[in-house]
Amino acid sequence: MAFRSWSLGLFAAATLQLGISGCSTPERLPAVPQSAASWAVPDPGTSTEPVRFLVTRETDSFEAAARASLEREKAWLASQGQSGPLPPVNFLAISGGGDNGAYGAGLLNGWTAAGTRPEFKAVTGVSTGALIAPFAFLGPKYDYVLERVYTQTSQKDIFKKRGLIKGVLGDAMADSRPLADTIAAYVNQQLMDEIAAEYAKGRILLVGTANLDSLEPVVWNMTAIAASKDPNAIPLFRKILLASASIPGAFPPVLIDVNVGGTRYQEMHVDGGTMAQVFFYPPSVNLSQAGADLQRKRTLYIIRNARLDVDWASVERSTMSIAARAIGSLTRTQGVGDLYRIYTTTQRDGIDFNLTYIPPTFNTPHLEEFDTNYMRELYAVGIQAAQSGGAWKKYPPGFEDRPPAQAK
Repeated sequence: MAFRSWSLGLFAAATLQLGISGCSTPERLPAVPQSAASWAVPDPGTSTEPVRFLVTRETDSFEAAARASLEREKAWLASQGQSGPLPPVNFLAISGGGDNGAYGAGLLNGWTAAGTRPEFKAVTGVSTGALIAPFAFLGPKYDYVLERVYTQTSQKDIFKKRGLIKGVLGDAMADSRPLADTIAAYVNQQLMDEIAAEYAKGRILLVGTANLDSLEPVVWNMTAIAASKDPNAIPLFRKILLASASIPGAFPPVLIDVNVGGTRYQEMHVDGGTMAQVFFYPPSVNLSQAGADLQRKRTLYIIRNARLDVDWASVERSTMSIAARAIGSLTRTQGVGDLYRIYTTTQRDGIDFNLTYIPPTFNTPHLEEFDTNYMRELYAVGIQAAQSGGAWKKYPPGFEDRPPAQAK
């Protein structure tokens, strides 16, 4: 989640910590040794396919899971009496953005009201997008959850501040147990069973986290976790959503138990937005090379829970203000870079690219993180954008619809 106003506090905390020595910190099990990272297996261990992908190490397992989902889809279509060419499919990628997730929540609900919202073959989510993703995946039945969470939530429902000293000596400036409780209220056996049913149809739900120990992105196959029927599936599912929304320093990291050859370790996972603010599939997976029998119309929709216009400000001449402004610039630039990468991949693979983001005309004051009034206003903007039919852009910022240059 993107905590704008907390940047100064986090920078101050980091500075203070440099001057503190000999103080105890929260304990954890040993991290997975670097040489064994590829072999670490999280619970549940009973899934018929990997429950996560280390996409910077290899993508063979990701491709294998994609092929397996296609076979399940074919079997499901056949069971419904459908034959012939594969039908068109739609994909949805939801970015991070903290309480700006109200835009995505409103847009999805407005899309439902407009009567044009499709079912998605795959949904991906990071940070606040990870919290939205399961409900977007299951469809309009869960629109009420998105409306409730993003129009009735306030700070007390997300975190509790610890104070500067306690935050520095602990593992974060805030306690995220309120958010964990909110997640637990909705991620129950019924939700897991419904996601597992969609897994059987060949659909995929993916969530991104960041492993702080190995400094690499981790993509979690949430549909495989739900379908595993393992007793540990619900706790793991909840942990992953919490981890994906836990910005380092602001919220505590989430420790995920894994084992390597029978030895127990713990991985430290945080906000997936520290690696990528939105993702689709690894560029090394090339759909343009699929066989003729796998060709179909593919459409991608990206919900960017942020503005893409320049956020002008008169910066105070102070160390922390300058540092916070620079961090904000890095975050914005990273988000645009993610869109460029996805756009390039979709153009290579013949996927219809569609992007929506918070319009520059939105100017409701943002008084604090998870400001209920701000979220309600932004939620309404998302609804209006979907119902107007003009929410989707065909290019990321900086690209234009122009014919290729002619050779001279």
